[in-house]
Amino acid sequence: MIGIPKETLAGERLVAATPKTVTQLRALGYEVAVERGAGAEASYSDKAYSDAGASIVDAAAAWDCGIVTTVNAPSEQQVAQMNNAAMLISRLAPHTNNELLDALAKRGVTALALDAVPRISRAQSIDVLSTMSNVSGYRAVIEAAEEFGGMFTGQVTAAGKTQPAKVFVIGGGVAGLAAIGAAVSLGAEVRAFDVRPEAGEQIESLGATFVQAKAAQQERSSTGYAKALSDEQERATLALYAEEAAKADIIITTALVRGSAVRTITKEAVAGMRSGSVIVDVAATGGGNCELTVPGSKTVSDNGVTIIGYTDLASRMPRHTSQLFGTNVVNLMKLLTPAKDGKPALDLDDPVQRGMTVTNESQILWPPPAVAVSAAPAPAAAGSAAAGATATSLSPEELKEEAQRKAAAQEAEQAAKRKRNTVLMAISGIILAVALAFTDAAFLATFSIFVLAIFVGYYVVSNVSHSLHTPLMSQTNAISGIILVGSLLQIGSENPVVTTLAVLSAAIASINVFGGFLVTYRMLSMFRKDA
Repeated sequence: MIGIPKETLAGERLVAATPKTVTQLRALGYEVAVERGAGAEASYSDKAYSDAGASIVDAAAAWDCGIVTTVNAPSEQQVAQMNNAAMLISRLAPHTNNELLDALAKRGVTALALDAVPRISRAQSIDVLSTMSNVSGYRAVIEAAEEFGGMFTGQVTAAGKTQPAKVFVIGGGVAGLAAIGAAVSLGAEVRAFDVRPEAGEQIESLGATFVQAKAAQQERSSTGYAKALSDEQERATLALYAEEAAKADIIITTALVRGSAVRTITKEAVAGMRSGSVIVDVAATGGGNCELTVPGSKTVSDNGVTIIGYTDLASRMPRHTSQLFGTNVVNLMKLLTPAKDGKPALDLDDPVQRGMTVTNESQILWPPPAVAVSAAPAPAAAGSAAAGATATSLSPEELKEEAQRKAAAQEAEQAAKRKRNTVLMAISGIILAVALAFTDAAFLATFSIFVLAIFVGYYVVSNVSHSLHTPLMSQTNAISGIILVGSLLQIGSENPVVTTLAVLSAAIASINVFGGFLVTYRMLSMFRKDA
């Protein structure tokens, strides 16, 4: 039996399961007990839960279940209501909540922290932090739009013209990208910055301008996380933020590092902003990126800048956030219940399950062992062991020199490759010019069109934005359809060479058409909602 208690944290509107996820949990073999009124704040009625197959119970019965899942960590009184050897699935903040871990261990509860999911690819479907960040980033734009005294999109009317709002987003993670997408869709002029240079492509794919600042770019460590900023990099980033803040109507800050906020907007930067500007500090839960942020409140600076430091942005959209949170729980239960028999089987050899298990019966298992995953490129197979042994014995200066030598060797290799390509193209051009000099005018005209089509096609396709790849696929399907029709018309030719080429052309064009439609349908299915 999985218990879904009502959240007791003041102002919390979320619930750990929705009628839809109740149905999914029951499909895994579980029975579900929902506390009366648990989903009311998220617009889910008790009747909707009972129609989905859940039992409507009181608080004591919900906490008495073999498995209990909540949005927020339970109080000591709620832990005392749990069964010995029960399982708790919740956000537990284990890195700062030692007293709760002690209470859970004393009670014999096996606790899985949804906010301690290892950051690896196969764990993304149960990553509650990403879910909450996504909603918070979107909601930050909604809050900014309500507070801002103008429209996001530019308008051209008979009464005159208005300029679009200028939005600056700090951070290109989940929350930052969600904020960028929402602001762009509302018509704002969006600029964004992230200390990780590889985030630029994702930012630009959403229609925003990636602000470049080489002196402020961070390097990534072998674990995949950004390295700490040096003093010079920190000064460069603060100068960049102040410059962008002076130009922006709205700033959305999302810089959190393992739950702690990084200072990005100083009070001097706020003083340089225009009156009526808005700052939404999504990182207020970690103390705030803005120096003037008051977590949980909205304040106005001396020069008229509104600073929003709400810590419940995700809870302000309770219906969809609860659905997403509940889906994270369902995905976890699928991992714990491979047999779909309603019996969780915790596998501590699995790095995902081990990483989020903070207590197991009477043992405290936090912190977990490091996940053996590296974001650094794998070393070459030949001599990799020797190279690894050598690397560990080098000093930082020697490692830097080694990296510079490798970069110089790669640059030399690329230069030699470019030279070879240039020579080959020149020779091919001479041979082609000589050959065309002895051909008739009709073939020359046809061949010229063919060559021009190659160049045009190359430059068109290579410059298409990632967001347009699906419609481009449909366009190439149409072109392949024309080729297919032309091939069918030539199959009846008396010339065997023409017939052979026509058959091959028809076959290849058919593969393009059907393969293109198959890929397009698969891409579109990713954005379809379940019926």
